[in-house]
Amino acid sequence: MCGIFAYLNYNVNRERRHILQVLFNGLRRLEYRGYDSAGISIDDGDFSSFPRSSSDGSLSPPPLVFRQEGNIESLVKSVYQEVVATELNLEKSFTTHAGIAHTRWATHGEPAPRNSHPQTSGSGNDFLVVHNGVITNYEVLKETLVRHGFTFESETDTEVIPKLAKFVFDKANEEGDQTVTFSQVVLEVMRHLEGAYALIFKSRHYPNELIACKRGSPLLLGVKENDDVCNGSAFHDAKFLLQNSNPKELFLSSDANAIVEHTKKVLVIEDGEVVHLKEGTVSILKFNNDKGRNGGSRSARPASVQRALSTLEMEVEQINKGTYKHYMQKEIHEQPESLTTTLRGRLLRGGSWKAKTVLLGGLKDHLKTIRRSRRIVFIGCGTSYNAALAARPIMEELSGVPVTMEIASDLLDRQGLIYREDTVVFVSQSGETADTLLALEYALENGALCVGITNTVGSVIARNTHCGVHINAGCEIGVASTKAYTSQIAVMAMLALAIGADTISKQERREAIIDGLFDLPNKIREVLKLDQEMKDLAKLLIAEQSLLVFGRGYNYATALEGALKVKEVALMHSEGILAGEMKHGPLALVDENLPIVVIATRDACFSKQQSVIQQLRARKGRLIVMCSKGDAASVCPGGGCRVIEVPQVEDCLQPVVNIVPFQLLAYHLTVLRGYNVDQPRNLAKSVTTQ
Repeated sequence: MCGIFAYLNYNVNRERRHILQVLFNGLRRLEYRGYDSAGISIDDGDFSSFPRSSSDGSLSPPPLVFRQEGNIESLVKSVYQEVVATELNLEKSFTTHAGIAHTRWATHGEPAPRNSHPQTSGSGNDFLVVHNGVITNYEVLKETLVRHGFTFESETDTEVIPKLAKFVFDKANEEGDQTVTFSQVVLEVMRHLEGAYALIFKSRHYPNELIACKRGSPLLLGVKENDDVCNGSAFHDAKFLLQNSNPKELFLSSDANAIVEHTKKVLVIEDGEVVHLKEGTVSILKFNNDKGRNGGSRSARPASVQRALSTLEMEVEQINKGTYKHYMQKEIHEQPESLTTTLRGRLLRGGSWKAKTVLLGGLKDHLKTIRRSRRIVFIGCGTSYNAALAARPIMEELSGVPVTMEIASDLLDRQGLIYREDTVVFVSQSGETADTLLALEYALENGALCVGITNTVGSVIARNTHCGVHINAGCEIGVASTKAYTSQIAVMAMLALAIGADTISKQERREAIIDGLFDLPNKIREVLKLDQEMKDLAKLLIAEQSLLVFGRGYNYATALEGALKVKEVALMHSEGILAGEMKHGPLALVDENLPIVVIATRDACFSKQQSVIQQLRARKGRLIVMCSKGDAASVCPGGGCRVIEVPQVEDCLQPVVNIVPFQLLAYHLTVLRGYNVDQPRNLAKSVTTQ
């Protein structure tokens, strides 16, 4: 939903220009999470030896805050304009300095500087906060703070947080507690917050200190010490590494993308933890009682904890565009490699005891329970829901267990029935989708076995489900999901194979699917050769206002996902329709002007789709037909249709192949229309609020 980032250098001499660049680059890496406004905060002076308050009661100067509507480059431009106007010295060096930054996707209040982050406690900037998530009880807190004399300037839920911090701090000082620590202030603030959040606090009362905390929203700490040259044993003990006084640079981020270019040594901050960065050390406090139903803490006694650092399994090259113009284009063309990575080590073909099989290590201890389930329930949102829908038929066929589909928000709205005997599969690229997380909490309360399918190691879904599978598609930055979708389908096909592995009657079918999985990356390479053809089609559709996509069987999901891709990025109305419902309303829209795509590749529904095509042609429909190679004459006898031929694969894997032309079409249509394909209007990559 939003991206938060912070940079703290300790005993490392850095110019203000360098600090600004680190903050700006961090935001650029997170811009896919939100890009309607942004802001940063840095110090006005060097306070490396400045105490919290001097003997005469004086206080360090207020931090500088820069906020701007628009994308990151708009912020960068405005900051440097203000630097020139105020003659701020960019060459000034800081031995120790703490800066925070934020890129926003609006939930409360329109995109505007006053609603951008960092949000402040007041004119003196005593406390500053950047926030990802939603505070659900902010209205109650706001009313209380207004009664105590606070004035609010923004429409955000976030503004209550720094003002509450100032209220807590001022109250402690009024009561004579001159030694209240930054951690104590933040812990008290957290006790009053309900909802999902990741927060970073900065305060002029605590110069060169930062505090991070989270509940439900992602947050990581990156550690770079002595240019990341440190003896190996140090990285196995977080306390040893983080509590010495060596020069170091510390990074806080919503996503590893913004950290990996600086260091691979990270700590994934867990829910309920308060991480305090002070004087080159990192201390971690955690509430004893994790959290209540609404996200607020019920514990009054936080405990100190020790954590180990882990190593990021990613390279900087993964988050760069390389030779491509856009991230979406890059990620579409990466699919042969991303699928190879998804399948690697999980498919076995050959050997004496089993000819062909699937190994999913994260599920092996739970397969018997899944096979005995009353039903399997897939839960997801958007693209992840469509991927689950594509996998539903093969899951039912191989497992013999009824499979139902749920959109996470709808399940929660109606409090749909989840039973103890159910297996519930949660599908999410990010592992932090808000509605899916709430559905997970609901399923856990009802005693179901919960399985996670996500692309993000260490995400909330990965941690809170009983078992699961990482899709290993690699970093996906384009807001419109492409390679994650195809890898999700591949993983769920393997899940179906693993669950149904004990059924002898399906052995031949399973082996055919495994062969198809092995060959899938090559088939995707083949279909990517349609790039120019899809660009030519996009030129024909550039002025159109609507597009219909008909699919059925395995490819009903393809129709939904293909239409979603077009509407997401090309900002063109498009609708995926179950072809069996054509005569129950949609047929009224058919004329010679409206472009209609019919998916008619070879599977059990092929003859039915041929009939659909004939009925649409009889009504002079403007048809674009997707078919298997060699079927052009049979699906469109006599011509008159534009035909897209794709390679044929095993029917349950055909959605992986069939979606690629739609991805290419959506990409080219967007670029030709002059829109930003990586940052579509009103959308963000990770939907971390309801």
